[in-house]
Amino acid sequence: MNKEFVRVRGTRDYIISLALIILGGTLVALPTSVSVNITGFFMVFAGILLGIIMKSAYKDAETGEILRKKEMYFPQSIKENIKNSIASNIGNIEAYEENKGNGLRVDIYYSKKSGNAYIQMLEYVPYKYEPASEVFAYSFDKVAGFIR
Repeated sequence: MNKEFVRVRGTRDYIISLALIILGGTLVALPTSVSVNITGFFMVFAGILLGIIMKSAYKDAETGEILRKKEMYFPQSIKENIKNSIASNIGNIEAYEENKGNGLRVDIYYSKKSGNAYIQMLEYVPYKYEPASEVFAYSFDKVAGFIR
């Protein structure tokens, strides 16, 4: 299955930006000292900047579904085990090996609302991660144990 995931702004991004803008605007509008007004100005500036830059959600280019992403890193030595596990039974991934190396990365794109999850293994090739498996679709219930 070929899937493409594009980074987009999620609800959390909008909430953080809006909260900074409102709080900063309130500090600027209140009759307080100059230092509080300057702090409010920088909060408004940070809120606008984050609203433009921050993109923490992912969108399935095919369906338009908004997803979140979890990354897990594994040593290169268990490549075949992970490749077989994500292809057949996701529960067989040796999670205790996580963060013991960075030769492999497993990306889990998921949505609690729709109950969909997509998993792909990537292998580190100097300076970037390249796909080492296709994207596999699962239900969210099967991958919920990996998402903390």
